[in-house]
Amino acid sequence: MTKTISMSQSRTIQTHLVLPPDTNHHDTIFGGKVLSYIDEIAAITAMKHCRNAVVTASIDSVDFLSSARVGDVLELEAVVSFTGRTSMEVYVRVQSMNLLTSETKLTTESFLTFVAIDKEADNSHS
Repeated sequence: MTKTISMSQSRTIQTHLVLPPDTNHHDTIFGGKVLSYIDEIAAITAMKHCRNAVVTASIDSVDFLSSARVGDVLELEAVVSFTGRTSMEVYVRVQSMNLLTSETKLTTESFLTFVAIDKEADNSHS
C-alpha cells in the first residue's frame, strides 16, 4: 500500500437516523443494519487511509453493548488501528443519542480487517 496518510487523517464519522423500517418488533435497530453501517464506514476509512480499493477480509469482533431505538441518532466513528503491508485493521465505535433527552450511550464496538486489492490483478478480469 502506497500513498498512505496518517491514521488520524483517515478518521471517518457518519450519522444515521434510526427509522421504523430499520427496527425489529421491539422498536430497536436490527443488528444486521448496524453491521452494514459498520462495514461501510470501515471500508471508507480503509480506502481513505491507503488510497486504494479494499475488501473486507474479516469482521474480527462485534460487541453489541446496548440498543438504539426508533428516533435515535447513531453516530459511527472509524479509525485505522493497525496497518500491515497489504492489510489494515479498522476500529468502529457506534454511539446512539436520544434527540429529545440528549442521552447518549455506546451501542456497538467492532474491529474489522481489510485487504488492499491489487489494481493490476483486478483489471485482468475485465
